[in-house]
Amino acid sequence: MPPKKSRNPLAKTKGRQVSPEALEDVRRLLGDAPRQRDLLIEYLHLIQDEYAHISAHHLAALASEMKLSQAEVYEVASFYAHFDVIKEGETPPPALTVRVCEGIACEIAGAKNLINALKDALGDGIRVQPVPCIGACDSAPAAAVGQNRIGDADVETISNAINEGATTASIPAYTDLEAYISEGGYNAFKACQSGEKSPQDILEEIDQSGLRGLGGAGFPVATKWHFLIDNPRPAIVAVNADEGEPGTFKDRDILAFNPHQLIEGALIAAHVVGADAIYIYLRDEYPHVHQILKAEMAKLEADGMNGDIALHLRRGAGAYVCGEETALLESLEGKRGLPRNRPPFPANEGLFGRPTLINNVETLYCVTDIVRNGAQAYQDSGRPHFYSVSGRVKKPGVKLAPTGISVNDLIAEHCGGMADGHSFMGYLPGGASGGILPASMGDLPLEFGSLEKHGCFVGSSAVVILSDQDPIDDVVKNLVHFFEEESCGQCTPCRAGCEKLAHMLDADDWNDDLIRELAGAMQDASICGLGQAAANPVLSALNFFKGESK
Repeated sequence: MPPKKSRNPLAKTKGRQVSPEALEDVRRLLGDAPRQRDLLIEYLHLIQDEYAHISAHHLAALASEMKLSQAEVYEVASFYAHFDVIKEGETPPPALTVRVCEGIACEIAGAKNLINALKDALGDGIRVQPVPCIGACDSAPAAAVGQNRIGDADVETISNAINEGATTASIPAYTDLEAYISEGGYNAFKACQSGEKSPQDILEEIDQSGLRGLGGAGFPVATKWHFLIDNPRPAIVAVNADEGEPGTFKDRDILAFNPHQLIEGALIAAHVVGADAIYIYLRDEYPHVHQILKAEMAKLEADGMNGDIALHLRRGAGAYVCGEETALLESLEGKRGLPRNRPPFPANEGLFGRPTLINNVETLYCVTDIVRNGAQAYQDSGRPHFYSVSGRVKKPGVKLAPTGISVNDLIAEHCGGMADGHSFMGYLPGGASGGILPASMGDLPLEFGSLEKHGCFVGSSAVVILSDQDPIDDVVKNLVHFFEEESCGQCTPCRAGCEKLAHMLDADDWNDDLIRELAGAMQDASICGLGQAAANPVLSALNFFKGESK
């Protein structure tokens, strides 16, 4: 009788083994932090930040340390653009990467030429990487050297930054906790805590103000909050600070210069809906904001001013789709940012299965003003909010203006007119997904409900100004390419539709009927707003720029 074979499970172990050295690296980086599943993306950031890539050995070690399968960790790491996952035998990227924005504002400012010039000038030791919008449209063309964002970029300024070692985030002067309190900051939240203002009082004030969500959808804020009132408690408040819409950068300035007004608004919202935690989901392209929020939230907690409401800060990792609220929830749970099917809706079953209120940065910023000064004052001032203006104007930037201002007035009164040598040709009223309107429609109010009949919408108020020097074909191709790259791939209408649409635009003559048929299928059948809106730029070109497009 032959001898029995060894049943030692380690005798022929299959799969990637965990390196003791890599495991030690991971444990050092994680320290005493809890090995919670929802922190997976945060820990992937730690590895990426330390080594400029995530090796197969570190990925395996992280999976082991968190008691997750390697496949589970890999699928998350490989989903996000800001993680460089390197397999065995592959060459890691250089330690320094120069990311050059190729969003629409940067493209019309010469981003392609800058990318080519940098590749020639910097050589093989530095990676030059074209990337989607980095939220610096007002200083196009823009690039990021490590964590240092450089506007009005050219080869010389980027080369100088590299030579001087200027690769860390630059922190602007901002209103810190002490300054904010000295100006009456957190008095509105204290009035909530003391009972001076009841949740019902605040809901009525928000309702009377007419405040609508300013992240893109424009849903009435008071109505959204009401959805959570009778749901089980405690709830959660999630702050959407992942503004990835090309042309949008208003939340960047709110967070960078007056972060506490946003935090106070979030605390007020948490008090009203009965939440015990606030999660701020911040786009990774804003490292300077991350440092500011981390420092100021720590001060707030040290002083106990947040009461019994826990504050959490989470980084995105380069996925536009995570601006969609259910994809954001998935990412906050440490997963791939795939939009959820609804129902259930977040108000009933959101983050960690708990009722969740999701509002964007500017919405909660306005909540503080309304609770502090009253709904009537907000109405009397014209319900002002921030417009991100970029493109062919003399003075691009974040502009505070009354709701419903026209793009003609925005250009003339807030942007110093058109850039020299440029004539107004058209504009994006709501970023890449909001469609394109001709200059002849420049007197339309930039407000929810005013542009929809033209197949466009104001969205997050990302206004990109185009001139007679911007061929509409090139603009449309840039926008559709963005959606093709950013589709999460979960649903066929968006995944296949964006790819097919991009190919159709490369034809010598556009097939108008087939494009419209494809757009209709994408609008009707895509799971989330990315696929539903991806064809809007093409439809706008067909509707309003027929003589200028193929």
